[in-house]
Amino acid sequence: MHWTDRMRHVKISLVVAAVVIAAASLVVSHYMVSDLANEERGRMEIWAEAMHSLAKAGEDTDLNLVLKVLEENHTIPVIVTDHTGSVQTYRNVDIAGSDSMAVAAEIARQMQANKKAIRVNLTDNADNNSKDYLLVCYDDSVLLTRLAYYPYIQLGVVMLFLVIAIFALLSSKRAEQNKVWVGLSKETAHQLGTPISSLMAWMEILRENYPDDELIPEMDRDVKRLQLIADRFSKIGSKPEKIMVPLEEVLRHVVEYMNRRTSNKVLIDYSISCPTSPTDSHNDSEPVIIRVNPLLFEWVFENLCKNAVDAMEGRGEIHINATADDRLLIIDVADNGKGIEAKNLQDVFRPGFTTKKRGWGLGLSLAKRIIEEYHDGRIYVLYSEKSKGTTFRIEMPQGS
Repeated sequence: MHWTDRMRHVKISLVVAAVVIAAASLVVSHYMVSDLANEERGRMEIWAEAMHSLAKAGEDTDLNLVLKVLEENHTIPVIVTDHTGSVQTYRNVDIAGSDSMAVAAEIARQMQANKKAIRVNLTDNADNNSKDYLLVCYDDSVLLTRLAYYPYIQLGVVMLFLVIAIFALLSSKRAEQNKVWVGLSKETAHQLGTPISSLMAWMEILRENYPDDELIPEMDRDVKRLQLIADRFSKIGSKPEKIMVPLEEVLRHVVEYMNRRTSNKVLIDYSISCPTSPTDSHNDSEPVIIRVNPLLFEWVFENLCKNAVDAMEGRGEIHINATADDRLLIIDVADNGKGIEAKNLQDVFRPGFTTKKRGWGLGLSLAKRIIEEYHDGRIYVLYSEKSKGTTFRIEMPQGS
């Protein structure tokens, strides 16, 4: 199984575990809150009975037990009102200010609206229409309120843990990929170095012995191309040097190289446009200068063009359109090939992903690394439709 697939399964497992933990926590907390709410309701009913006993008590009645019940409520907010809504007493309610009774009366009305009120009849023969009663209004205790919020806090902690765990896994994956990239690139450059040096020496001998041979310049260009590829691989994994170069020169090199290696049935061209506002520093008569590493930057467009040629199956058009101003450089590479399936759009830059029978699936991964890590830019699929083509967009800050 591919390492990326294993990572996807691990992330799915973490998400499922987090959902299960959160769901279990919510269910358990719900039952605990329900049980505690019923217990507090029972305690308030006993408290209301104590108020009833206190209201009916005579001079010779022993009120020790009644007062003890009333005094033992240290957690549940309670407000006692008469039939007019006037507050008779309150307990465990934080009320400040000179108009405390009015505030308490408003709080009591809210408690009644929440159906947290117990009627205490002051006479034995009182009916529902009687005005001889008290209302014991109460609310959830601090403990019950905290317990009700606890599962959501726990859910937040679980989600935070999940995000940190996934971020750690992705960081580990990225670090491992970087090591593989650097190791592979350095080893490739090293392995190419020796035969290229030998080929260059043999080219000098051939040039001396056959100075008029027409094939030697072509062979020399191919050897230089190999040297260019080795130089590119040697720069992966290290901070490449960036220089100021004309954008037109970079794109021209790419188009000329690709035209030499594709059939005349493939049209590859490029265009560069600049805003025409008088405040812009560039206009159509001035070249667009960019700060890049030319070897690596050209490699990006070569990879995009090669993929486009494969997608067009050797027949079609590739247009490279660049737009630049003082702040942003935008380059679109558009082809009219077979397009990318929607299910594959999120994987096109993943190392090892390819839809071709031959290929390592590293071209677009290299392009993404070069643009985003070495040039502080961004590369993505701007448009793709089956049988109509694909457009890749590169965005880079100017002057970086």
